[in-house]
Amino acid sequence: MLKRTLLGAIAICALTIPASAQDAYVVGLTGALTGPPSSTYAPAVDALGLYIDRVNAAGGVNGKKIQLILEDDGAQPSKAAANTKKLITQDKAVLILNASLSSTYAPVIAETQAAGVPLLFASSVCPKSVYPPAEPLQFCTTGFAANYDSQATLDFIKARAKGPVKIGFSAMAIPLSRGEIDYAENLSKEMGMTPVDKEVIPPPTADYTSFATKLKDAGPNWVYSWAPWVTQVRTLEALRKLGWQDDYVAWGHLEAESELSRLKDGKFFVVNSNALFQEALPIHKEIEEAAKKAGSKYPAATMAEGWIAGMAIEAALKGAGWPADPAKLKASMENLKVDTKGLRGGPIEWTKDNHFRTKLYYRVYTWSGDKISRVQDWKSYDVK
Repeated sequence: MLKRTLLGAIAICALTIPASAQDAYVVGLTGALTGPPSSTYAPAVDALGLYIDRVNAAGGVNGKKIQLILEDDGAQPSKAAANTKKLITQDKAVLILNASLSSTYAPVIAETQAAGVPLLFASSVCPKSVYPPAEPLQFCTTGFAANYDSQATLDFIKARAKGPVKIGFSAMAIPLSRGEIDYAENLSKEMGMTPVDKEVIPPPTADYTSFATKLKDAGPNWVYSWAPWVTQVRTLEALRKLGWQDDYVAWGHLEAESELSRLKDGKFFVVNSNALFQEALPIHKEIEEAAKKAGSKYPAATMAEGWIAGMAIEAALKGAGWPADPAKLKASMENLKVDTKGLRGGPIEWTKDNHFRTKLYYRVYTWSGDKISRVQDWKSYDVK
């Protein structure tokens, strides 16, 4: 039996699905499947493959299979551009997915816009271009998103803090992470907090000590990081090694559930828009069974983002009918509502002007005693 891996997924698709675009819906993905940031993206891409495999095994969509073609860009913009061009011109993909760092966005957007092909950000952060009034060809299913995440995080900090907040910030030196932390810094001032330091850390950094030292010496009682997991957690660990023991809050990426258990740090909080698998919902059991059956090398707890993207793709293709082209698919995506079955606090709903969702929900988790605990249940924000 074939064991499922990210590269193996391509081989499996080639074996089971006809290569001709006339026989299948072709969906192409460029993603950071290898390299340091891959822990945030690769499990989601594998989960997407599992979902598509399941759809195909059940007869496909509108009686046609989905051909999912994966291309690794290693988080390099030039590779992402080449991948996207190849997927559109050679493979004739009707939909492109980006599952990589925001540094890849500009070239991928340029290629999809030139070809008139819809672009779905899936496991990569939702850019503001999908918010109302949305760019016509850009959509996003990912749980984390610019501006709203910082609003939710700073609201949590303000409610949780027992006194004046002196806040430090940590970002990765990529466009959206840097931009979001700039936004959070300004917002913190409006909310009566005092920003004391902001560290923007290059992606290939091996030793975070110097950045953590600057943060610690600035005297924060809270630190907020919004970046790929590697930057978030290594900043935290470096601060702890230096003896800083105050409160740290980060975005709850795919790694969050296992990392909360590993670190067992009661002053480390993760803000999530996905329900952690410890909630043991029926949909969680469904994903766990699919991952086990396929022999996935990734924990099921890292797969929610990919599963949700698969749900949205299936619904969009169903609405587009057969044969589908980019224009039909775009029209279908502009009128879409996807029941996330508890993986999120509510559905993903897209309209002509809103390609993100109409309402966002956030939970906050930490380690408490001998288990992961909720410290804030779903809190909603309207997307306008």
